[in-house]
Amino acid sequence: MISQRRLRVLGLMSGTSLDGVDAAVLDTDGSGIFGFGESAYRPYTRAERAVLHAALGAWPGDARAEAAAEVVELAHAELCARFRGIDLVGFHGQTLAHDPKGRGTHQAGSGEVLAKALGWPVVWDFRSADVRLGGQGAPLAPFYHHALARHVGARGPVAFLNIGGVANVTWCDPRLPQPEQACLAFDCGPGNAPMDDLMRNRFGQERDEGGALAAQGTPDTARLETFAKAEFFFRIPPKSLDRAAPVPDIAGLSDADALATLAAGVATGVMLAFDHFPEPPARLLVCGGGRHNRTLMAMIAAGVDCPVAPVESVGLDGDMLEAQAFAYLAARVAHGLPTSAPGTTGVAAPVGGGVFSQP
Repeated sequence: MISQRRLRVLGLMSGTSLDGVDAAVLDTDGSGIFGFGESAYRPYTRAERAVLHAALGAWPGDARAEAAAEVVELAHAELCARFRGIDLVGFHGQTLAHDPKGRGTHQAGSGEVLAKALGWPVVWDFRSADVRLGGQGAPLAPFYHHALARHVGARGPVAFLNIGGVANVTWCDPRLPQPEQACLAFDCGPGNAPMDDLMRNRFGQERDEGGALAAQGTPDTARLETFAKAEFFFRIPPKSLDRAAPVPDIAGLSDADALATLAAGVATGVMLAFDHFPEPPARLLVCGGGRHNRTLMAMIAAGVDCPVAPVESVGLDGDMLEAQAFAYLAARVAHGLPTSAPGTTGVAAPVGGGVFSQP
């Protein structure tokens, strides 16, 4: 482990949208946040995305998973080479399969390989320990959300919504100093992935930029009512999803109506999440790529009973927040602090996940 308390940590994140790798530096001791450093992004090429898509659902030992691991390790190493003066790396890897009540969880990419390539210590495999102890293994950013709420001076409960491939939410109370007692977090439904998949399959484009096409459509109310009855939404949190999240039926709908219905599905999941919060949050702060979808943001704002704004409204970087989160978690692992708790993943007791690999 590392005896030095305050660390310059490089966090790395490649999410379920499979668009690329985010990297961000955080100055932290795993408890407080002292400053935000530089950041960078490395998109996956079309060929790399094809390899990753082909490996979705694959477990260790599958040739597809091995091919994906090579793509992940190379992309991350290339991106990390842009940084200097790093004390520690937090490496999430690329989730290929997530079955916490069955086979476990699998993130492609070896932190040991990355540590040797970079010459820096790497914390990785953040989810497996949590799953082994009965947790969902996700979401893992809540403790960082709690630190951010305290960092920006929030005086009461606040909720963070991350809209990546899947949407997840954290309710946290910054008045409580320890995140183990202050957070409730869970995946709340589909995120960008179904909309991005539609754009890729029908138009060969990566996304509906700004929600422009969805804005031209009309959500199918009857299909959304059926979608909202999915068992997942009534399950008591914590709970987690992978890309197999419930999705509204869009068969036979026009492109615009299909996108509008999928966006409304994301908003529906967020609205239903509020039923599980211990008390209403003062505001909902949104990070992840979904906050750029103006149509989606308007749907969410119309459906919840508190102000909704991107995290930039409080001076944070919504594109890099998840990468920063894994920098924060890596520092916690290095200092023997828990990274998840019963209220965030359903694990039996607070646990520190992560494997520590020296170069």
